[in-house]
Amino acid sequence: MKKFVSPFILLCGTGMFAIFSSTISKNPVLPLFSESLGASKSTIGLIASASTVVGILSSLPAGVLSDFYGRRRVILLATFVFASAPFFYFLVKSTWQLAIVRIYHGFATAIFGPVAMALVADLFLKRRGENMGWYSSSTLVGRSLAPIVGGVIIDLYGFKSVYFGCGVAGIIAFLLSIFIPIKHQLKSNVVRFSVRIKDMGRGLKEITQNRGIMVTSCVEAIQYLAFGAFETFLPLYCIAIGMEKTLIGALFTIQLIGTTLTKPVMGRFSDKYGRRQMISIGLITGAIALGMIPFLKSFWTMIPASVLFGISLSTVTVSTAAFVSDLAKSGSYGSALGVMSTIMDVGHASGPIISGLIIAKFGYLQMFLIIAIILFIVGGSFSSIIGKTKT
Repeated sequence: MKKFVSPFILLCGTGMFAIFSSTISKNPVLPLFSESLGASKSTIGLIASASTVVGILSSLPAGVLSDFYGRRRVILLATFVFASAPFFYFLVKSTWQLAIVRIYHGFATAIFGPVAMALVADLFLKRRGENMGWYSSSTLVGRSLAPIVGGVIIDLYGFKSVYFGCGVAGIIAFLLSIFIPIKHQLKSNVVRFSVRIKDMGRGLKEITQNRGIMVTSCVEAIQYLAFGAFETFLPLYCIAIGMEKTLIGALFTIQLIGTTLTKPVMGRFSDKYGRRQMISIGLITGAIALGMIPFLKSFWTMIPASVLFGISLSTVTVSTAAFVSDLAKSGSYGSALGVMSTIMDVGHASGPIISGLIIAKFGYLQMFLIIAIILFIVGGSFSSIIGKTKT
């Protein structure tokens, strides 16, 4: 396989099956499984958020370790978790056991995400944004197929059978990752551990003091804050205006298709026209999409807003990842993307909380408009905020 398949294709295949495995483990099966164990609505929310909290805590260390011990080793660790975690669900008999399994399973995505993207940065100096877009689209294919396949399995065999399919996909991801060539390992394996720790600390300090990396990471977090508000409260808004539940699911599918199909294109545009410009355009586009939503009252009028938001998400996220890689020193991509992933997870987790508070106080109209205004202001001022940072 090494001879006939490029490392990038192997990585895309690994990412597709890994994210498919991760997504099918929670959508739509996790709430059903939790409810069957007697979990309350609040407990279901806590169980669902367990893996996100893991991401906040472990993405950064995973990225740093991959800079020093090699991407392949850390990816192998992540895919081993993808392959093994699904089978622990069959042993679960209580909600606290399910929470523990979700925490273990959460390490897989938290470790894999930034390190896989760092490997793309290693492989491509030119056309980096475009290839990051292709990689992201491959993972989105897995993410979009998982709920459909999971729903079919639940209908035919019951919800617990989903975890067998989840495990098969995880094993495939693990087997594919074995063939990814070793890249950027330590030059010497006899370097003392204390020296490695000092080097890690020095590299991490340089990254956190890099204005461009930190500002771009915060912008990514704001984009995901908006996404958290969108994915959490768009369904409730749609129900409030009388839309059928099946059509609500279709809106999210349309948004996901828009994101998947445009990521490589937007990555190519960011290579050609500049990361800053594309990040600004993406944020402003997202602001327009969110600002439209509270004035739309039907499925057909909601489609353009959903597509537009999907395009904005692809434009921003593929450009931020490429920009952070550009700003980081060669060999520090994992640390830099780990920092960005950690900050992004904080933004994503904050989105539903902040938007929920706004809705409780003012309503849906004000929430969508406030988040839209935030995106518009950040998009319009991004270049001036980031300063004269050179890539």
